[in-house]
Amino acid sequence: MSAAFYDIHSHGLVRIASCTPRVEVGNPARNLQQTVELARLGHEQHVDLMLFPELGLSAYAIDDLFLQDALLQRVEDEIKSLLQTSETLHPVLIVGAPVRRSGRVYNCAVVIHRGQLLGVVPKSFLPNYREYYEKRWFAAGVGTEGLAIELAGQTTAFGVDLIFACRDVGDFIFHVEICEDFWAATPPSTQGALAGALILCNLSASNIVVGKADERAVLCASQSVRCQAAYVYSAAGPGESTTDLAWDGQASIHELGMQLACTERFPLDSQMTIADVDVERLRLERMRTPTFNDAVAAAGHPERRFRRIAFSHARSPVDVGLKRPIDRFPFVPDDPARLDRDCYETFNIQAQGLIKRLQATGIAKITIGVSGGLDSTHALLVAAKAFDLMRLPRSNILGFTFPGFATSEHTKKNAWALMRALNITAEEIDITPMAKQMLADLKHPYAAGEQVFDVTFENVQAGLRTDYLFRLANQRNALVLGTSDLSELALGWCTYGVGDHMSHYNVNGSLAKTMIQHLVRWVIGSGQFDAGTSQTLRSILETKISPELVPGKGAALQSTEAKIGPYELQDFNLYYITRFGLRPSKIAFLAWHAWKDVAHGAWPEGMIEGMRRSYQLQDVKHWLQVFLRRFFTLSQFKRSALPNGPKVMSGGNLSPRGDWRAPSDGNATIWLEELEQNVP
Repeated sequence: MSAAFYDIHSHGLVRIASCTPRVEVGNPARNLQQTVELARLGHEQHVDLMLFPELGLSAYAIDDLFLQDALLQRVEDEIKSLLQTSETLHPVLIVGAPVRRSGRVYNCAVVIHRGQLLGVVPKSFLPNYREYYEKRWFAAGVGTEGLAIELAGQTTAFGVDLIFACRDVGDFIFHVEICEDFWAATPPSTQGALAGALILCNLSASNIVVGKADERAVLCASQSVRCQAAYVYSAAGPGESTTDLAWDGQASIHELGMQLACTERFPLDSQMTIADVDVERLRLERMRTPTFNDAVAAAGHPERRFRRIAFSHARSPVDVGLKRPIDRFPFVPDDPARLDRDCYETFNIQAQGLIKRLQATGIAKITIGVSGGLDSTHALLVAAKAFDLMRLPRSNILGFTFPGFATSEHTKKNAWALMRALNITAEEIDITPMAKQMLADLKHPYAAGEQVFDVTFENVQAGLRTDYLFRLANQRNALVLGTSDLSELALGWCTYGVGDHMSHYNVNGSLAKTMIQHLVRWVIGSGQFDAGTSQTLRSILETKISPELVPGKGAALQSTEAKIGPYELQDFNLYYITRFGLRPSKIAFLAWHAWKDVAHGAWPEGMIEGMRRSYQLQDVKHWLQVFLRRFFTLSQFKRSALPNGPKVMSGGNLSPRGDWRAPSDGNATIWLEELEQNVP
């Protein structure tokens, strides 16, 4: 079991390489040598599938040499040699070559694995404009379905109706198209995806002109999103003829719109880029997207027209590491420009949501509890932004701080400083006397002097605060603005009903705790408010996360994360459970790779060295167990009765009217069993 856990194939991942060998014009033997060198390197790095450029065995820019029989025969001889060499190599190889059949020459992708010619796919669309003259030499592949070819001593399938599927690695299913096919209005890869392929491969030559690299990247990203697939692209690189054209060797791997890997452009020598593609995630994404399956039906179920070529890929489980960027914070981009954009959009989505709710109700005031913690701070900032946009006085924001048994002077001071800095109407109501009376009425042991700090003790305080907010809203014709965040709702870390669970409108319900921290940093950095406000916000960011319901001092101060787990891990678990429906063991595998080494991988901007933590597998497994119990067994009833609030980001909504619907009386048994059985 341990060996299987560390193997990428156990988690639905396939290792892919996109290659740009250095070619020599019209020299198939030399080109084969370069191809084999990369293939052997891929074998050493445990690559499963390797893609090479269009016509790479002959070179692309050789013009009328494509009609020289000596060259075509030599290409076929080198394919035969490659078949022999591949017998001891692990990867499936997709190479480009001019191939003769029935008195025609086709621009083809030749698919090879362990000495077997799996199939030959001809190019469907031949460019014949500007610098391209392919119809001068090649026959188009359109209509070549159900055919066979004899090549290099083997008989194999030939046509544009081929999909290649691995028998023993689940979801390892790929389709092949060639260069111009991709630029057509109806790319063959679309039909391949609708027929079941999860990896779409493009052998390209594609000379470079200014701006074309961006065009290729957009096409690869968009096709991978539209087809809910991985898109692997390889363009011709060094060595091609520069008589009239130039080449940059752009090779990339995209998955659902995200670039996983790419090569350096304009290399002088052969190169390749490698990434582990999550084919299981792609299959799950299609399962949860009816639009994709409607497209399958609208296209007449293309799988009926495609031939599925099976191959075996048997290999004992082995730890080959993980060649794939994994965000530690899936709700928080690592790229500073992307983070800035996401924060801008998030802040304005929240403000616009609140504006619409106030306009719809005709109410011009809100009540909000301000604790000096992150969530209430950010909700208050959103409210201030919304009121400014509506040209309403900030005095219409009625902020209340409700000190209780465990409220610290530090958080209380920050709450007051923030309310004053924002010029809202600020008041304080000490809930301690009312809480003591309620505990006495309940005959709670604390009322008799015993130090019993149970859930009743905590919820008496949380409930009183919310009760006051609603009654204050009644009294002053206002709406109660909620502050509870997505992470707390996932873990059930909120007091149901008359507690922080409830409000008239909650702007934070779609925001993970980890994102809120960066939003507050963004508010400071982008100068949304004045210097005094920013100074208070910095103090709030440095404050330990605590509900402040149980008395304590120093190290004994009540810690939220000690109870429910580090938010950075729990937000990771939340994202992959709800957004993609991954198995717990796979989430543990990804989390372990993301968090095991502080020095490895990117960190979001603002995460200084002292804030960076690492976790070992036992930590990941423990807190995932906590998450699964709380999410599936303990807290769904709270999410089934959530107040309104705007959805902000993908994977960020647990509203019963939105992304997540589940029975309130469910349980976590099968998820916990899967985790225990498959994670060492």
